[in-house]
Amino acid sequence: MNVGVAHSEVNPNTRVMNSRGIWLAYMISVGVLHVVLLSIPFFSIPVVWTLTNVLHNLVMYLLLHTVKGTPFETPDQGKDRLLTHWEQIDYGMQCTSSRKFLSISPVVLYLLTSFYTKYDPAHFVINTASLLSVLLPKLPQFHGVRVFGINKY
Repeated sequence: MNVGVAHSEVNPNTRVMNSRGIWLAYMISVGVLHVVLLSIPFFSIPVVWTLTNVLHNLVMYLLLHTVKGTPFETPDQGKDRLLTHWEQIDYGMQCTSSRKFLSISPVVLYLLTSFYTKYDPAHFVINTASLLSVLLPKLPQFHGVRVFGINKY
């Protein structure tokens, strides 16, 4: 038993994507971002879709693949302080429903963005680069890997 801790998990980061309503809240927040960007009068529809895609992928990259450690007091002896949030989800197990959802959602947003930008080459390159920057770190081959030593400590 963890004395003085309000949760029963050793590391609450491991189970956050399995909590009730988190997937719906995620989709609603992406929709709200898109509607807010649509309300800006001088942005065209293709620009809004590209901005939605790029901002979504940027935030997901920062939250899942850059931030390390836990915001909670955990009794794990500092084991998780060197792991990113993506590496902590579901205790590092691959191909769980949470990981599949977080991997498929940028692809679905990319496909929607490509369709609504009418496959314009400039938007296509930007959106593809954005998608790759968020999908490659999710591959099992990159679990625990720090490319060029970036984010090593």
